[in-house]
Amino acid sequence: MVTEVTDNPDETRYEITADGALAGFAQYREMNGTRVFTHTEVFKEFGGQGLGTVLVRGALADVRDRDLRLVALCPFVERYVKEHPEWTELVDPELDVRLRD
Repeated sequence: MVTEVTDNPDETRYEITADGALAGFAQYREMNGTRVFTHTEVFKEFGGQGLGTVLVRGALADVRDRDLRLVALCPFVERYVKEHPEWTELVDPELDVRLRD
């Protein structure tokens, strides 16, 4: 299976395709140079193939490449960052605290 993760700024989300078909997305809001991830979804017919992990890893790599920060309000993204500490440097701690209060 060929996968691709791309940013779709018109929809404010990262999208993953599998063999050219849209398989899921990670929704975000833009806040002063920080991507606030609010929801991640892999469509039912693509479930159980690890595409959520591929999607989040690709989205976070893009955040890093663009010199942005992140806040993970989405539980899937939050869990991924906690399990992969190499991404914690991207977390905007001040905005994270304010959004969770």
